[in-house]
Amino acid sequence: MTATSAYLAGLLAMCLVAAGVWLASVRLRDVSIVDSFWSLFFLLGTIVYAIVTPDSGPRAVLLIALVGAWALRLAGYITWRNHGTGEDIRYVAMRERNGESFTYTSLYRVFILQAVLAWFISQPLLAGVIAGSPLNWLDAAGVAVWALGFFFETVGDYQLAAFKANPDNKGKVMDRGLWRYTRHPNYFGDFCVWWGFYLIAVAGGGWWTIAAPALMSFLLLKVSGVALLEKDIGNRRPGYAEYVRSTNAFFPGPPRAAGLNEPVNGDI
Repeated sequence: MTATSAYLAGLLAMCLVAAGVWLASVRLRDVSIVDSFWSLFFLLGTIVYAIVTPDSGPRAVLLIALVGAWALRLAGYITWRNHGTGEDIRYVAMRERNGESFTYTSLYRVFILQAVLAWFISQPLLAGVIAGSPLNWLDAAGVAVWALGFFFETVGDYQLAAFKANPDNKGKVMDRGLWRYTRHPNYFGDFCVWWGFYLIAVAGGGWWTIAAPALMSFLLLKVSGVALLEKDIGNRRPGYAEYVRSTNAFFPGPPRAAGLNEPVNGDI
């Protein structure tokens, strides 16, 4: 099977799963469940690419392991975090704007859209899986960057969950642990994970897939990540403006003294 056929097989699988999750969301009246499946779309795609490419090399096994660890951890964490909290306010707002039609239009406006987006971003995974060449030093570099990202994501999420679990911290700003060096260690971690996947793809000749990690980086910084979260967090956390002035927004760095004339947007 050609690379194009494998890529289209991944798209079909992701869209079918997205449609199934949409049906579940209609029954639950909760579109938020799509968030738990976001990372799983990538794992599904990687597995499909490997299955339909019988002559795939050792890079396929490596990517299934790395994507699996990342995807299952993230899906499990989001599911645990969202359990019992009701539909996310983003989807509540969409539902209110669109009325009852949102029940059906959410199929393509949320679920299929996310599946197609994941499919496009999965290009480095496809390139790595279909590459039959032996592993080399770039694969090792990719694993190292992935490991750095996985550490930041996992530890950052754990530290934030522990902070929120303490009633004494209600209304306070998390500025400890990794959060002392970057306001978004989880997003920085995701950034590293995807550039790690890209390096593995490059090791197999997939340099042309650079648009995928570039798009993921843009989403993390300007769309669904840092920009969206910080849009109104200052209204809910009185001390957040001070935190912004003293802590890097994305790339980790030592805390700095808060200056009155420093921009609130940090280093985004």
